[in-house]
Amino acid sequence: MHATKLWDVTVEIDEEEDSTTALASILTPAGREVTGRGKAARNPLDPDVPAIGDELAVARALRDLAERLLHTTERDITNLTGEPAHVHR
Repeated sequence: MHATKLWDVTVEIDEEEDSTTALASILTPAGREVTGRGKAARNPLDPDVPAIGDELAVARALRDLAERLLHTTERDITNLTGEPAHVHR
């Protein structure tokens, strides 16, 4: 059986002075929302380039989202099998 699925990730970026915070969220087909968070802080000696802070905060949020989704998967497998599950990273 071949299936193509599409999952959407929503990213919200909040900039405040010298820091940027990003939230990356996904709603799984099972209805579970998983959210990752990322933060970037500009060194006051560095030039003010908001796009760089956005990129770093979003990258960190996506990495956190991936880790949280892996933990969710482990819990789902454990609940299904009754055995502790550890997925490879």
